[in-house]
Amino acid sequence: MDRRQPCVYMLASGRNGTLYVGVTSSLVGRVWQHRHEVVAGFTSRYHIHHLVWYELHETMESAILREKQIKEWKRAWKLRLIEGDNPGWVDLYPGLL
Repeated sequence: MDRRQPCVYMLASGRNGTLYVGVTSSLVGRVWQHRHEVVAGFTSRYHIHHLVWYELHETMESAILREKQIKEWKRAWKLRLIEGDNPGWVDLYPGLL
């Protein structure tokens, strides 16, 4: 995976656990920060480390718009999005390395 690719991603604390939606231009680096709790905040407080979904974008602007859209969604819609691509809630991070 290209190290500088705008994308929207979702992390989970576990299957059907607490969810976090984010946007970044460096998915591998950003997920690493979440996993190692480098930055204090929501994901470190609730131990949300598993990358369960991501979507690549051509521009950061389109990724930010999509992130805002998904953040407004009901939880059930987010779960359907995850399970559509990742029904087993497998942690996708190791596959990016």
